[in-house]
Amino acid sequence: MLTLLSAFISGLLFGTGMIISNMIDSTKVIGFLDVTGQWDPSLAFVILGALLVFTPCYHIFIKQRNLALSGDKISFSTNTNIDSKLVIGAMLFGIGWGLAGLCPGPALTNLGTGSLTILLFTLSMSIGMLLVDKVFKKRTIHFQNQIIGR
Repeated sequence: MLTLLSAFISGLLFGTGMIISNMIDSTKVIGFLDVTGQWDPSLAFVILGALLVFTPCYHIFIKQRNLALSGDKISFSTNTNIDSKLVIGAMLFGIGWGLAGLCPGPALTNLGTGSLTILLFTLSMSIGMLLVDKVFKKRTIHFQNQIIGR
């Protein structure tokens, strides 16, 4: 029950913060990303403000225990390699973000508006994630089978 309550409260805070800070407005986001045009730095203050609140909360509530408030174990990736998957993924993410002015958090928050465009964006994003996940799992299984001689 604590896990569900934690997820509910976290999602509620996240979505409310996204709306109040105007991070769900794609024109605002594109203005922030357009550093060579009429750059709007205001979203940098949203990110800075979030980090200023997150950092002490993380150190007080999470880091010592390595547990989320829900009780789930938090594990951190030890992979610090910059490989082709990271670079290509970042480029594709950037293209999608630049074209639509949306990234996953704001898109999910915007679902509540009932916008068909947002619904299509979120649906196609989910399909893309599922397809890539299937492709990489198949490739991983194929390479593992080659290594062990199957």
